[in-house]
Amino acid sequence: MIPPKLDEFGREIERPIDTWGPRRGVALALAELAPLLDPSAIGSLIEFFVSSSLGDRREQVRKEMLGAALRVVDLHGKDHVSTLLPVFENFMDKSSKSAQFDAVKQAVVILMGSLAKHLDKDDPRIKPIVMRLISALSTPSQTVQEAVANCLPHLVPSVKEDAPGLVNKLLHQLLKSDKYGDRKGAAYGLAGLVKGMGILALKQLDIMTKLTEAIQDKKNYKHREGALFAFEMLCQMLGRLFEPYIVHVLPHLLLCFGDSSQYVRNATDDCARVVMSKLSGHGVKLVLPSLLAALEEDSWRTKTGSVELLGAMAYCAPKQLSSCLPSIVPKLIEVLSDSHMKVQEAGAEALRVIGSVIRNPEIQAIVPVLLQALQDPSHKTSVCLQTLLDTQFVHFIDAPSLALIMPVVQRAFIDRSTETRKMAAQIIGNMYSLTDQKDLTPYLPTIIPGLKTSLLDPVPEVRSVSARALGAMVKGMGESTFEDLMPWLMQTLTSETSSVDRSGAAQGLSEVVGGLGVEKLHKLMPDIISTAERTDIAPHVKDGYIMMFIYMPVVFQLEFTPYIGQIINPILKALADENEYVRDTALKAGQRIVNLYADTAILLLLPELERGLFDDNWRIRYSSVQLLGDLLYRISGVTGKMSTETASEDDNFGTEQSHQAIICRLGANRRNRVLAGLYMGRSDVALMVRQAALHVWKVVVTNTPRTLREILPTLFGLLLGCLASESYDKRQVAARTLGDLVRKLGERVLPEIIPILERGLQSEESDQRQGVCIGLSEIMASTSKEMVLTFVNSLVPTVRKALCDPLPEVRQAAAKTFDSLHSTVGARALDDILPAMLHQLNDEDPDIVEWTLDGLRQVMAIKSRVVLPYLVPQLTSPPANTKALSILASVAGEALNKYLPRILPALQTALGVSKGTPEETQQLEYCQAVVLSVVDEAGIRTVVDTLLENTRTDNVNQRRAAATLLCAFCANSRAQYTTHVPQLFRGLIHLCTDNDKDVLQMSWEALNAVTKTLEPKQQAAYVSDVRQAVRFAVMDMKGSSELLPGFCLPKGIAPILPIFREAILNGDGDEKEAAAQGLGEVIKLTSAQALQPSVVTITGPLIRILGDRFSANVKSAVLETLAILLAKVGIMLKQFLPQLQTTFVKALNDSNRIVRLKSANALSYLILIHQRADPLFTELHNTIKNTDDSSIRETTLHALRGIISPAGDKMSEPVRKQIYATLIMLLGHQEDVTRNAAAGCLGALCKWLTPEQLDTVLTDHILNDDTHIDWLLRQGRAASLSVALKESAGILWDEQYQIRVTRTLLSQISADRVPITQTAVRSCGYLLEYLMIKGEQMPTTLLTPFVRTMNNNSNDVKQLLAKVSIHLARVVPPEKMAPELLRLLLPTLVNGTKEKNSYVKANSEIALIAVLRLKEGDEMHQKCLNVLDVGARESLVDVISKVLKKIMHQPEGKEEELDDTLLT
Repeated sequence: MIPPKLDEFGREIERPIDTWGPRRGVALALAELAPLLDPSAIGSLIEFFVSSSLGDRREQVRKEMLGAALRVVDLHGKDHVSTLLPVFENFMDKSSKSAQFDAVKQAVVILMGSLAKHLDKDDPRIKPIVMRLISALSTPSQTVQEAVANCLPHLVPSVKEDAPGLVNKLLHQLLKSDKYGDRKGAAYGLAGLVKGMGILALKQLDIMTKLTEAIQDKKNYKHREGALFAFEMLCQMLGRLFEPYIVHVLPHLLLCFGDSSQYVRNATDDCARVVMSKLSGHGVKLVLPSLLAALEEDSWRTKTGSVELLGAMAYCAPKQLSSCLPSIVPKLIEVLSDSHMKVQEAGAEALRVIGSVIRNPEIQAIVPVLLQALQDPSHKTSVCLQTLLDTQFVHFIDAPSLALIMPVVQRAFIDRSTETRKMAAQIIGNMYSLTDQKDLTPYLPTIIPGLKTSLLDPVPEVRSVSARALGAMVKGMGESTFEDLMPWLMQTLTSETSSVDRSGAAQGLSEVVGGLGVEKLHKLMPDIISTAERTDIAPHVKDGYIMMFIYMPVVFQLEFTPYIGQIINPILKALADENEYVRDTALKAGQRIVNLYADTAILLLLPELERGLFDDNWRIRYSSVQLLGDLLYRISGVTGKMSTETASEDDNFGTEQSHQAIICRLGANRRNRVLAGLYMGRSDVALMVRQAALHVWKVVVTNTPRTLREILPTLFGLLLGCLASESYDKRQVAARTLGDLVRKLGERVLPEIIPILERGLQSEESDQRQGVCIGLSEIMASTSKEMVLTFVNSLVPTVRKALCDPLPEVRQAAAKTFDSLHSTVGARALDDILPAMLHQLNDEDPDIVEWTLDGLRQVMAIKSRVVLPYLVPQLTSPPANTKALSILASVAGEALNKYLPRILPALQTALGVSKGTPEETQQLEYCQAVVLSVVDEAGIRTVVDTLLENTRTDNVNQRRAAATLLCAFCANSRAQYTTHVPQLFRGLIHLCTDNDKDVLQMSWEALNAVTKTLEPKQQAAYVSDVRQAVRFAVMDMKGSSELLPGFCLPKGIAPILPIFREAILNGDGDEKEAAAQGLGEVIKLTSAQALQPSVVTITGPLIRILGDRFSANVKSAVLETLAILLAKVGIMLKQFLPQLQTTFVKALNDSNRIVRLKSANALSYLILIHQRADPLFTELHNTIKNTDDSSIRETTLHALRGIISPAGDKMSEPVRKQIYATLIMLLGHQEDVTRNAAAGCLGALCKWLTPEQLDTVLTDHILNDDTHIDWLLRQGRAASLSVALKESAGILWDEQYQIRVTRTLLSQISADRVPITQTAVRSCGYLLEYLMIKGEQMPTTLLTPFVRTMNNNSNDVKQLLAKVSIHLARVVPPEKMAPELLRLLLPTLVNGTKEKNSYVKANSEIALIAVLRLKEGDEMHQKCLNVLDVGARESLVDVISKVLKKIMHQPEGKEEELDDTLLT
């Protein structure tokens, strides 16, 4: 040792220098000399080692000296045990416990252990050594204790019997000793012994149980601390062998972390560190679940313990550490937000511990930043990410580093800040190249979802960075690590959610394919291209696949070149998609291709874009123009983003330099083709294409006229091709371009163009001929009138020929050319072209006629107002050309209205003439076509007025033709003719009076058609129109028939029934009443046979109405209609009999008298179809008997009379007897109406009685005119007699009863009560009527009293005599009038005309007119004069001349019912 240098004050200036090299050399020499040593030198050498060299101040020297000593003991120890052992023991006993001897003691212990190893297993010298070693454990030095522990395992087998005792001694020392060093040493010794005895000793010697009890001892901290020392050393010594016990130790460890004693807590930390450092991979799996579960406990101490243990896992072996950290760190991060401060602190400390084992120096430097980000993610995440991005990594990133970095990145992916998400993606992208794959793998399940979310981020930059990160990861870690990534990307690529998702997926997929290499590209691209080209896929699917064309080229650049030609076509198709988002995507793809490959792949791009310029779909043309523009801008070096909106479309912004660049890159030919296509785009039919083409043209062309002249040959070739195209749009574009060329280059190009076009018309190809016509139109529109006139001589034949071309498309185009020609040269076009075409209509070749007609039609469609005045006179002059008219009418529109009054008669005539010929059907079709072409209001009015007017002509053929056309119009017209419906009803119902079967059929069909045009809700409104029309029709028939011929057709009234039905069911009260009445009127005019199909349709609604609560007017109208229907069709209504009977009987009890009477009337018809009538008779009879309401009794009696008269024979005998009894009882009733009605019923019943019953009733009642009885009864009997004579005079005027009848009548005539006399006068009237009609002899005894009633005091009686005379005159034929009656009656009536009472006088005059039949001529008048004597004759002549001649032409009054027993 060189001593230190000191200054004058004795202070050290230079430190002493230890020259340790020679000493180390001595140690190395001794080690090498060991085998050669003399046995006698061994003792002194060991003495030298122990006393001085093993305690050298230099560690390296000590190490080499120990190595030499071990070599000596190994080689010579067995032979010199007795020499060496005392040396070692002596030193151990005598040396002090100060720290300076620790190193020597450790070395001596190792040497003793080594010496013992050389002895035989059962050598008695081993035991002392072991004891000496165990006593050495009391040395308060860890190194010494560790050395002892390492020596003991080898020696234990030699002291097996003493081992349990030693264990117990050590356990006692461990738990009870006061000194820390002793307890620690005991733990070392225990571990060494257990290792020597084997792991089973723990169980056999109950060590674990004792230790577990100790650690649970709450009273004595030393017990707990000692147990922890023991566990630490056992784990240290036994390593993985102790792993199974760790799981049992863990809960106690967790508790001890929160122990009240500082010593115990420190011991726990040390123990945990050792436990974790010794864990195997399997051990980690055993331990982790229970630690993580402990975090869920409520106790904060347990949580804290668990957290600290988790932190201690940082001391695991690196391999185990990397597998457990992904599970631990997230849990620790959760703990940072725990409610208990201690738990939070423990979490932070645990993370710091993990940070402390990081081996990467760059990360080690930023651990505090990482920990801050984990503790305060919302504020520190972005700073942390930025720091990470700014760090330059030189070393690999180890597992602990990842454990701290990944949670920060994971959290960043859900941050709201775009920048943060972007940085997270960047870090992930860089990470794979700096880490071991297996360390990164556990984090993928948590990172990939965040990365996927970022890939679908709305911000394009985030998507882009995320896609690159994904690509980088796949490249670094291989496709197999991301099994579900490709399927997810493919699925998201076709997601319906949003285009952002699809864009992200496309970008991600492109980068992933980029990561996987070119082979993957070649494998995927054919599928992508074929799918993108399909037309049967959903738009969002197509959009996703087209997006691949945006991102793939960027990733692959050169490798992608072979696919450019293939993808242009799907891109262009997608550019024509009807969905805007697909078009936008395709345009971006196109622009991307153009921008990336404008220099390298022009030959691939241009042909596709040129084809696109002439595509049929305008969207493809539009996009092709845009992409072509982008390409030309790239080539010529201009931006193309400037505005080109100037006043003139021929302003140019191109430069000579760009012009030359385009020629240089494309070559002259291709440049000409591209510019010609662009120029044609300027005249495109689609506005968008025109605007885009114009913009590109202005940007790249320097001088329009000069460029046009340069490209003219190419342009003309394209134009003729397009004029001859099958596509209408292309022909239009070419024609417009032609016009534009003529305007631009002046008319000097015309002489070149027109001959070419004329030649084109000779072409076999129809498209070319059509193109020529379109071209001519454009040229004429673009040229001055003078120039057109120059060529007019060649133009007119051209147009005329084209108008009669075999192909409709050419004719259509020619019509437009004709329009242009007419606009330019005026009437000359008509004069030169139309006459020739009209002449051609007479050509023998039907094809030429057809073509010419269609040509005229095409011209009409465009120029109807000019052409019609010219054509109509020629086409309508007989024989009318209906075919030409029909074709022209279809396109003439409103212009035709003016000529309809001229055209319609011509059509009628043509139709009339063709009747019965083979051409009839064809003519009808043509005529119909003309009529149906009229759809405007004015035209409809003309058609309806004209045709209805023409249906009234006397010429049956004309009528029939007019009806046919009207029918065709009503049935098939598309026009709305609702306003004309009332007029049509009047006209068509009037046609029902016609006698021609065809006219009737046509009017029926027309009526049907008109009704069908009406909505059900509208129909009810037309009831009054139909009724009025029916009335007019009946008046026009002038009583020639009671039926309307039109209504008598099969289903004759079906067309108008819906109108009545709708009104009856759904109209208001007045409409219902009017409809019911109208229906009744129609039924009267219809035959029963024609009614049959409609019976159900009519009856159902009527019955339904009667069942509801409607007004009396409605009910009475319905009842009347039902009565008319019953009268008409009778038995056809049998199916409705129960409902009708119920309805009518119910109506008999109605409060309204009219309703009751109508119901009674209806019953009189219903009874005729009744099979079992008794219930009905009984029901009426019961009502009569039981009702207290006299008005109901009267009407029910009236109803009973109504059903007895026609069908009394349907009554059974018992019912007849009951009714008979009731009627007899009512004969003397106080109320006149009841009495008369009952008398009427009895009189009507007479004809249905058996002779016996009749004899009884006549004898006892009717002919029993006892003057002493009550005059009311007498009057009742008289009334019965009157009705009996009216309805069955034959039965009463029988030999048996003649005298009694005469006597009764004479008695009644002379009665003092006027009602009885009046009844007798009626009875006489009915009797005389019967006798005269039968031609039987008059009862002279009765005639004079009958006639003399004119002298009665009562004017009513006189008036009645006149009325009876009128009745007789009406019902008895003139030839049957009895002279004996006339001789008496006429003078009486003459006297009656001189009565003071005006009623008597008037009735007598009417009676004379009726008897003499003055309105029918003189025959009866003369006959009557001859019957009279002279005086009476003169009086009669006088009355006739003075009075009757004057009043005979006055209208007759309503025919009154003579029978007063009937209610009205």
